[in-house]
Amino acid sequence: MSLIQWSDAFRTGFASVDYEHAQLIELLNRLHAAIGQQNAAAVADFLGDLHDAIAAHFALEESLMHSRGYAGYAAHKADHERLLDEIRTIMDEHDASEPADVIESLRPRLAVWFMRHFQTEDAKLHSVLQPD
Repeated sequence: MSLIQWSDAFRTGFASVDYEHAQLIELLNRLHAAIGQQNAAAVADFLGDLHDAIAAHFALEESLMHSRGYAGYAAHKADHERLLDEIRTIMDEHDASEPADVIESLRPRLAVWFMRHFQTEDAKLHSVLQPD
């Protein structure tokens, strides 16, 4: 069972951003499946992959915001940093404690990360910036 289903509501009109959002949803769903299987090694790998993919995606969004003079750049970038810090904290927790405990605490947080950021900061960004 998927955690998040891709829908047209996630489309921004920027092909590169839409592609990366779809890839992030796929990765979150694969991580969710590993959590369901209680596979600590796979969860650790997916957390690393998720961090790297999100960092790259945020770099794309920040480049887009900067090149277009987006007024909300500082707040949006700060939310990116907060999300990356949260993922790093979870990775550290996973490494330092019983993986099963971290796995169970991670499950309810996954969709919230994506949806909260997408529905707040990304929604503001995409309402102001229009694709070329």
